[in-house]
Amino acid sequence: MIGPAPRATVELGDTRVTYLPDGHAWFTPESVFPTSSREEWATHAAYLDDEGRFPVSVGSFLVRTADRVMLVDLGLGDVSFDVPGFGSFQGGGLLRSLAEEGLRPQDVDTVVYTHLHHDHVGWTTGTAPGPQARPAGPVGELTFGNARHLVGRTEWEHWAGRDELTGPDPVLVQAPLADRIAFVGDGTELAPGVRVLATPGHTPGHHSLVVTDPTGSTDRRVLILGDVMHCQVQVVRSHWSFVFDSDAGQAGDTRERLLRDSEGSDTIIAGGHFAGSVFGHAQPPSARRDWARI
Repeated sequence: MIGPAPRATVELGDTRVTYLPDGHAWFTPESVFPTSSREEWATHAAYLDDEGRFPVSVGSFLVRTADRVMLVDLGLGDVSFDVPGFGSFQGGGLLRSLAEEGLRPQDVDTVVYTHLHHDHVGWTTGTAPGPQARPAGPVGELTFGNARHLVGRTEWEHWAGRDELTGPDPVLVQAPLADRIAFVGDGTELAPGVRVLATPGHTPGHHSLVVTDPTGSTDRRVLILGDVMHCQVQVVRSHWSFVFDSDAGQAGDTRERLLRDSEGSDTIIAGGHFAGSVFGHAQPPSARRDWARI
């Protein structure tokens, strides 16, 4: 039975990209993919559990270069809650996963958010919205206090002042970041071999990251998706929109563009919400497009 993805690493020369689990979620498939059907899901039953639920991994990507320690997104935070008829959420493991890599929060020098949905900002101050939210430290104290915190300007301005369950909490995320956040855009180089790629649609200012080996010892690259895709099934059914896509049409166009650019290449797709394994390849559509895990 498929379940949330474990910790895993891809190496690009001296650069390492590691998935760090924070937690997981379980959804009713049609509730999160409203354009899908039960008949379509029947052909992708391998991505459902025995109860017909859709498992989702939640975590962060650790990118280590020769002289940088970077986290891409910050998971759910230390929370556990259910949304009846929709899904259940469990977080809290990110700092443990980081420790298993021999790192402490103060070792992280850069935090970059692909976007600011609540399941990507949870450890900003060690907690996140939810009925059982538990702060890891004083409210307002950044978990990764030594790090630069980076996001797209459009993304920040979209959420500024909003108090929505799906977005960054005004007290626990927006206020603590207000004097610390810095902005990045399409093409920004965050470190040698780490570049921002604009991928709007899921949210207005959504970004992905492209990671390459700056020494040129390998042509492989890692594409850290953010929420361009939420499961491997969208490799085959790229027209499936996600319930929280702010612009479903734009999100679909972005997803299809990235898949066309990646399929059959040395690009390793890193889908932080993918179940089973977060790393894999999009296979070219000789008969039909498919997914191959690594």
